[in-house]
Amino acid sequence: MANEEKQFVTEITPQGEDFSRWYIDVIKKADLMDYSPVRGCIVFKPDGYEIWEHIQSELDRRFKETGHRNAYFPLFIPESFFQKEKEHVEGFNPELPWVTEAAGEKLEERLAIRPTSETMIGHMYEKWIQSYRDLPVLINQWANVVRWEKRTLPFLRTSEFLWQEGHTAHENEQEAREETMRMLEIYRDFVEGYLAIPVITGQKTPSEKFAGAVDTFSIEAMMKDGRAVQAGTSHYLGTNFATAFNIQYLNRENEREFVHTTSWGVSTRLIGSLIMVHGDDRGLALPPKVAPKQVMIIPIGPPKTRDMVIARSDELFAELKKAGIRVGMDDRADVRPGWKFNEYEMRGVPVRLEIGPRDMENGVCVLVSRISGEKKVVQQDRLVEEVQTMLEQVHQEMYNRAKAFRDEHFYSVDTLDEMKASMEEKRGFTLAGWCGSEACEHQVKEETGATSRNIPFEPDVQKTKCLVCGESAKHTVVFARAY
Repeated sequence: MANEEKQFVTEITPQGEDFSRWYIDVIKKADLMDYSPVRGCIVFKPDGYEIWEHIQSELDRRFKETGHRNAYFPLFIPESFFQKEKEHVEGFNPELPWVTEAAGEKLEERLAIRPTSETMIGHMYEKWIQSYRDLPVLINQWANVVRWEKRTLPFLRTSEFLWQEGHTAHENEQEAREETMRMLEIYRDFVEGYLAIPVITGQKTPSEKFAGAVDTFSIEAMMKDGRAVQAGTSHYLGTNFATAFNIQYLNRENEREFVHTTSWGVSTRLIGSLIMVHGDDRGLALPPKVAPKQVMIIPIGPPKTRDMVIARSDELFAELKKAGIRVGMDDRADVRPGWKFNEYEMRGVPVRLEIGPRDMENGVCVLVSRISGEKKVVQQDRLVEEVQTMLEQVHQEMYNRAKAFRDEHFYSVDTLDEMKASMEEKRGFTLAGWCGSEACEHQVKEETGATSRNIPFEPDVQKTKCLVCGESAKHTVVFARAY
């Protein structure tokens, strides 16, 4: 069995050796997904999908608290809808898969498989909105979308993925912009408070904004290889889609005008993000609030006491479950405890509970934190409270560690040469000044491989000169290589 344990651990490539290989090893070994026979598409296995369910249920609760309701719109979108908003179709055209035949006959009009739903929803809102009394419209959709990616990576970038997309319509710009920022703040608070991932909140540069938007805002997270993931976006669309789809209403002066719309979304790339932010060479490290199992009970002891220990473990299991804690138990007799410890650490279970015959005599059990490795002997009659406390500690420590890592890998630069040197020697984000010229932004990408992530609302320092041309900086920008 000792050899089995050793082999189990060595099946995960160390992060420092090959981060991409580590990522694939972990998600496969932890049984989160499998590859499908269709290129770029994955199968969510139960543990992987349950993480998404916890993300979904918490966000859904928050959306409903702010007055949003769920609806569902068709997967197929007529080609003519995309032609109505020129910038939008140009932005998505390279990624669009088309349906050209059905039931053995060629279609009169091609149908796109939904990459996002602004056009379909714009068409419907034109029918539904007639008067200011119909506003605001606050609708969210949980759905799958398809973007035919050339390079794919499970969870982070796949040809088909799951997401939510909110689409709202308002009387005026002020209300729509308030909605845009409200939803961005919901995302920030959720990702930091629920997934323990620190993010940088800011506005996208014009070249990086959503196709068809007036302004795009994002939350950006740093992975352990120093790359960025755009963890969520919120868009103020102005009247662009309203004009394209003729979404007008009678205002309070009985005059017709266009609505102002927003859209906002997060996707299953959040799963990839939390794996890359928190995982280590032992495998997954899952934030307690989304972990499929928050506690795993492992009974320990010789065969003669086995029945007694398992009977007590069953009672503790029931107590934790009654308290709303997601708990599992591994009472397999033919697998050694050490192997189980390794397995559930690798699967990212936040807390392990060990109990043996001596613990039973003393009325205690042992809790072990996945993150700190701390072992804590606790009284069984205080188990629920002790577990809840440790779960909170695990979350906070995960957040603190991720923030410390980001702070240590965040560099301030003043010139393009400094940025190139930083990118070559170190992993992480850079903060730099930018004059606002698309040519300078493009030169950064060409020479460093980094893109502008966003213009942060609260940068640590305000830059005064553009890193490329040396002219006065209009913005202080976060640049990074990204997934």
